[in-house]
Amino acid sequence: MDEKNPSVSEQTKLQLAAALKTLMAQKPMDKITIAELTGICNIRRQSFYYHFEDIYDLLRWMIENEAISLLKQQEGALLWKEGLLQLFRYLENNRAVCLCALKSLGRDHLRRFFEADIYAIIHRTIEQLGENIGVRNNLDSFVDVEMLTHFYVLALAGMMESWLLGEIDRTPEQLVQFADVILNDQLNGAAARA
Repeated sequence: MDEKNPSVSEQTKLQLAAALKTLMAQKPMDKITIAELTGICNIRRQSFYYHFEDIYDLLRWMIENEAISLLKQQEGALLWKEGLLQLFRYLENNRAVCLCALKSLGRDHLRRFFEADIYAIIHRTIEQLGENIGVRNNLDSFVDVEMLTHFYVLALAGMMESWLLGEIDRTPEQLVQFADVILNDQLNGAAARA
């Protein structure tokens, strides 16, 4: 699909996402109805159900389309930091919507959503960084990469959530730099151990 000329189906999804963002800035998710969304978009209710199961499915698609795609575009040992920074900026620019989603879905649900989508990216990054410093083959087993990935995915998701809630008073750049230093220190420690 040409990004400059999205299909009618894609345009409808984008309109519904924009309408959802508008409403989420005004009220909790559980107060938003499909009738409101379709009314704003001037489409039939059936059109909504053609694309999404429910409002939460639309929310998942919207976050995947807007936020997680930033990370996926920046895969790799050198690019993951830029993707993470863009994700933080997305959260910052859409704070009201993201806080509404966080409060509506609950911390655990939204964290699991982010974890699932950033897992593969962090896994590949750890493998690439390990290869770059010569520790990938020296790790005890594949479980080590899995454990490191799981650890950093949980840490990053928790850090994003805490930052969004105002519990961490740092800039996105400071948080990404912190994550990079910790990850590289871990891998350099593995290299020294080997």
